[in-house]
Amino acid sequence: MKILILTVGTRGDVQPYLALAIGLQKAGHQVQLCTHQMFDSLICRYGIDHAPINNDLRAFMDSEAGREAMETTTNLIAAIRTGIRLLPLITEMMRRQIQEMWQAAEAFQPDVILFHKKAIGAEDFAEKLGCRCGLAFYLPMYVPTATFPAFGFPRFPSGSLYNRSTYRVVEAVTRMSSGKFIKPWRKEQNLPRQRPPYFCHADGRPIPAIHAFSPSVIPQPADWPDHATVTGYWFLNALESETPDSELVRFLEAGPPPVYVGFGSIFGKNPRDLTARVIEGIRRSGFRAILASGWGGLDVTDFTLPDSIFTLKSAPHDWLFPRVSAVVHHGGCGTTAAGLRAGKPNLICPFFGDQPFWGNKVHALGAGPKPIPQRKLTADHFCKALQQLVNDEQLRLRAEEVGRQLQNEDGVSNAVRFIENQFA
Repeated sequence: MKILILTVGTRGDVQPYLALAIGLQKAGHQVQLCTHQMFDSLICRYGIDHAPINNDLRAFMDSEAGREAMETTTNLIAAIRTGIRLLPLITEMMRRQIQEMWQAAEAFQPDVILFHKKAIGAEDFAEKLGCRCGLAFYLPMYVPTATFPAFGFPRFPSGSLYNRSTYRVVEAVTRMSSGKFIKPWRKEQNLPRQRPPYFCHADGRPIPAIHAFSPSVIPQPADWPDHATVTGYWFLNALESETPDSELVRFLEAGPPPVYVGFGSIFGKNPRDLTARVIEGIRRSGFRAILASGWGGLDVTDFTLPDSIFTLKSAPHDWLFPRVSAVVHHGGCGTTAAGLRAGKPNLICPFFGDQPFWGNKVHALGAGPKPIPQRKLTADHFCKALQQLVNDEQLRLRAEEVGRQLQNEDGVSNAVRFIENQFA
């Protein structure tokens, strides 16, 4: 099959899809990954065909307006309010994204389009091309179940009626928000004004939904239809040609395993202030630590650090995390998965979006302390949380147990088999 994968956002929104693309290509399929141009070198290093689109969304997320918006987007209602407020700023940006993704789809002529839900227009492109499509996502947000509410909604003891109704809300918000951007494109393409029913192809067949998280973390609901599945995480392993930094290796070998601290590429208006609180908390704890500046989550510029703290931009999680004592991070889905698979206690300091959700999941699993939102993180709180993270034997044993479960899963292979069965 010719399979086009559409995704946009941060590295965490791209890396799992690259892992899936590699698995599909190894299974004999012709695959193209369409995402931001800034990820071109990463994608091409793994031998996957890349159709680049603009970096507008990433640039917006890094702007003052974008950072302020993310700091105030702490739940679904806040996200809706923020979306309404930012609509004039992002309308033209989203229309450019739709147009460039459509150009990639039209040129590639896929048999199947797999899409992240932020890739607005994927279902419409499939309708125009006469091919099929499938949701590929890492949150339980779109397939209704009586077991739990949709991502972004609180759990209440009101049962199945409430749980199912939350997916109706998601449907209404999704249809309304995406419709504004895609309607002009549909008119240009002479498609019917009325879009097909929610998560259905134009011929009425359901759109399959593939979920890239572990059933050990979120079990698959028993009432899901056959066209929805939980596969396990899609891990991107480091290339054999990529060797770790020699100074990092020396630091690891020079003392007891350090704590890893890294907040990825999503950050607020003052990452230096957050960095100062983190460094002081580490100093008070007395632990050795690795600070990963990432793409702006921490800003270590001009800080004078003791020999017990090593700084780097990034390192392959699958190589580094098994070599540390514990993992502190922002709670992105991919970093959470890597920390759990390594069998290490995880402390999540969420910033926005799905990060609080994963922080609460890790805590509920017993593999980490209660999450501390970044805006509430003080040096004292951080010091105490680090001491619990490293010294709590029960946390360590439970994290090791969860790690063994995830190490025995192969989410990419499970996803490839499901895709082949659904679209054969």
